[in-house]
Amino acid sequence: MPLQDELILEQIQVGPMENFAYLIGSKATREVVVIDPAWDIQGLLDLINERDYKLTGALVTHYHPDHCGGSFGQNTVDGVAELLELNPVKVYAHKLEADGVKKVTGITDADIVKVDSGDKLDVGDVEVEFLHTPGHTPGSQCFRIKQTLVSGDTLFIDGCGRVDLPGSNSEDMYHSIQKLASLPDDTILLPGHNYSAVPHATMGDTKQHNTYMRINNLETWKTMMGG
Repeated sequence: MPLQDELILEQIQVGPMENFAYLIGSKATREVVVIDPAWDIQGLLDLINERDYKLTGALVTHYHPDHCGGSFGQNTVDGVAELLELNPVKVYAHKLEADGVKKVTGITDADIVKVDSGDKLDVGDVEVEFLHTPGHTPGSQCFRIKQTLVSGDTLFIDGCGRVDLPGSNSEDMYHSIQKLASLPDDTILLPGHNYSAVPHATMGDTKQHNTYMRINNLETWKTMMGG
């Protein structure tokens, strides 16, 4: 990955649904945040300790349990609640997603920092920008760090997140995809799942090969997405 030398960026596959968690931070200060911690919290913390990083926060793309923990069918997925027990930090969620995160994980308002699109967070000397990208859920968000984008379930290398789930909205997803399409072609796309032949790609390549990014009008989008 052509990333800046001062940036810590680790992509870690976790769980049976091929989720990606991420560690983002500063090589200068060794401070990191974890994005979408779920499934193997102890493993993520062991990696952080092994690398001699200091965990300063947890960022959540959206409230689905495979990304932040909680009840998942008949099972319970470890996530931010377990993380806070072992390494207390603030959890950053979009203001429209905070209630969902609380409901599925059991954490409280005191644990959550509610953010809005355009807000920024400094992790050492590395800046993370929050981008609201509704569609998969009302408060889905992506994270832009230098020339990289962590996209959660908004955008995959070869697809996009489902819009047939409770809280999903197909038209919102169209506008979110258009918003991400405006990012520079050299932006590195880091998705929420390992659903493709490669774990990351440039936005330029994604725009060329991802069918969902090639739709430039809402009517065609609605037809493709079934209304």
